[in-house]
Amino acid sequence: MPGFQKETLYTKEPVKTHTVTRTMIAVKIYSPQNWKYFCKILVIMVMIGFIVQFWKVSEPFRCQEQIYRNTSELWQEFLKNTMKARPIDKGSSFWDTSPFIDSCKPKNHIFFLKTHKTASSTVMNILFRFGDSRNLAFAFPFQSQFSYPSFFSSKFVKGFTEQSNKEFHIMCHHMRFQLSEVEKVMPNDTFYFTILRNPISQMESSFSYYRNTGAFQKAKSLDEFLKNTSMYYIISKGRSYYAKNSMAFDLGFDHNTHTSAKQLKLVCHMVESMFDLVLISDYFDESLVLLKNALCWSLDDILSIPLNSRSNTTKRSLSKDTQEKIKTWSQIDWHLYTYFNRSFWNQVEKYGRERMERDVEELRRKRNETAQACLQGEVDPKHIRDKSLAPYQSGIARILGYNLKPGLKEIDKRLCQRLVTPELQYSTLLHDKSKNAT
Repeated sequence: MPGFQKETLYTKEPVKTHTVTRTMIAVKIYSPQNWKYFCKILVIMVMIGFIVQFWKVSEPFRCQEQIYRNTSELWQEFLKNTMKARPIDKGSSFWDTSPFIDSCKPKNHIFFLKTHKTASSTVMNILFRFGDSRNLAFAFPFQSQFSYPSFFSSKFVKGFTEQSNKEFHIMCHHMRFQLSEVEKVMPNDTFYFTILRNPISQMESSFSYYRNTGAFQKAKSLDEFLKNTSMYYIISKGRSYYAKNSMAFDLGFDHNTHTSAKQLKLVCHMVESMFDLVLISDYFDESLVLLKNALCWSLDDILSIPLNSRSNTTKRSLSKDTQEKIKTWSQIDWHLYTYFNRSFWNQVEKYGRERMERDVEELRRKRNETAQACLQGEVDPKHIRDKSLAPYQSGIARILGYNLKPGLKEIDKRLCQRLVTPELQYSTLLHDKSKNAT
């Protein structure tokens, strides 16, 4: 259907097979003669889904779609039907509010899509510390990112070949998401999650952080940029993805496409089908509690100190007019955020409001106690005594860091250091550790 080809959002060439579930059932959809057979497969999948849910089988079927350029409306119908066939794992999923949660097994096959300027560095630190303390294997890029902004490929992972049997437990460095390639690296039972942020505050932060690059470089302010996007925003110019729909870009979509309401809805359904959980950074502590429950972890496992925070001197308040311009300019991001913000609070309701309030209060109490025991406080980068704890600086942003309290016991000092070690330094430590272990 030529009309759909022009409007599609995914920027990968079509293939002749698609991953339907984690059990790797390949369905050929490129021939119209296969449509009846395809519908039968969907009906069978729905029936199996209801049977599995009824018997509470512990390992759920999962719909894993990958949508490419030039796909037809047939694939949209497939997505709609397979979403209904996705049962819930009552033993260990984040939907479970039963008392049996204590008997679930902690997950350690984890994929985190690290989006930009969304508090993702703090989430990454949580994963680093969890894997570090358990000697889990991380999938490392050859540099600090998986060849971003190129689409992720399994060949970007150090030590991975399709012929090897090497097990990777956690993948969490920056990439442009491509599900089929991630699945080559990560085990079938991997838990997939990501994080989104209100595009208004996310774009204000991006402008500060990427002020000296790409489309933002010549604009004096974010207001001026949004009033004159035709002047400042040139698609062919480098790093345009930081200035428009950057979260959608990280998720693998075309950030410059013109979108209809139907397509925006399809984007949300695609993300929902590929990820087990979408965190909302605006409700960070509530997000961590849902993540804890989904992974069957403890509150101590999700304990964190905010990383990559900016000094208030580089933060700017935005007028109502500018906020509305951002919603229109980054339309895909705004639609993703509003959709998953609603979904997020639906999950909180299922989890239980009072239960959530108790867990958030306890998490904050633990964080405050840890900060008081470990840290002298958040400081300007020039005042950081231990330069191994100094965060990377970019643009006009002043990224704050921490000083540890003097006199800590060696074991306590190491734990406190890990809490506030920036991602570049911690990634290097973990990579060196993995090399020494082999």
